[in-house]
Amino acid sequence: MTEPKQDETVLIVDDHDAGARLDRYLTARLAVHSRSQVQRAIRLGLVTVDGVFPGKTGAELKAGQEVSFAPPPAAPSRAEPEDIPLDIVFEDEHIVAVDKPPGMVVHPAAGHHSGTLVNALVNRYPGMRQLEGERPGIVHRLDKGTSGVMVVALNAKARERLSAQFLARTVFKGYIAIIVGGMKGETGSITRPICRHPTDRKRFYSRGTDGRPSETLWRQVARGDGFSLVAVTILTGRTHQIRVHLKDEDRPVAGDDLYNSRWRQRMPGGPLADVLEEGPMLHAACLEVDHPTSGERLCFSATPSPRFHRALEILFPGQGTELLTAAAGRDYFPGGR
Repeated sequence: MTEPKQDETVLIVDDHDAGARLDRYLTARLAVHSRSQVQRAIRLGLVTVDGVFPGKTGAELKAGQEVSFAPPPAAPSRAEPEDIPLDIVFEDEHIVAVDKPPGMVVHPAAGHHSGTLVNALVNRYPGMRQLEGERPGIVHRLDKGTSGVMVVALNAKARERLSAQFLARTVFKGYIAIIVGGMKGETGSITRPICRHPTDRKRFYSRGTDGRPSETLWRQVARGDGFSLVAVTILTGRTHQIRVHLKDEDRPVAGDDLYNSRWRQRMPGGPLADVLEEGPMLHAACLEVDHPTSGERLCFSATPSPRFHRALEILFPGQGTELLTAAAGRDYFPGGR
């Protein structure tokens, strides 16, 4: 292996990553850099493959190749401060944990240049604007329709150390979901690899042969008429992982238009249909990380939104509050301590 220069990272492509796109490979391996930053570095000639400039961001990699990466110069964040209310779960000088509402995009992107979580964060914490990139402080994401707890770094050191935890999979992530139908049994796991759908670029699926390893643990909490409440723990963090794995079990998340587009045809009206119109019934209820400076293990929880309570009261009359109260506890989720 070539001796890396200062601030340069050198990686060797293993057999599993053979055939991967260069930009996706580096984004997966370098958790502190977004895909747009990686692509910018490639265009600036800061990435080589076996000592050669690849020329394009989508260059296909081969096993055994040596990939070197030097971070691109800092670029100003495009996120402008906006006075958007935030539900703060925890904050200190290093990190903040927030309860993201459903319908909010995490960071600016095509079609979403304002109204995002990052716009609200840089307004409340101006120092975040000193962090590099278009997603300052963001070390993980939730889909637009998914609500729940997220942790965000407020400085570069915290971002580096939090990113390392997510990459090493030492972070605990517990979700609750209302699904169509019911799981077979009380507990189980789904371990099919996930890749982008071959014909629909907005979707991912777990039936392909070139996906990345993914593991989801589930526990069926309550089963109702046509729907169930499940607790889910993800041991990997693939895009749309829970939604994809449950869809491919033929138990899609209720209200998920992307992976269950026909639900309106099967449920043309009624109180539950009104709730599902607001989006997928998926909530990040529990997140456990090590504090980036003290090392203390912190467990953050976020109570599901009122729409979750409405849905559960429709499905399980008189039990909605009890079910949601239980969901706030770490031991509620499979794969416990």
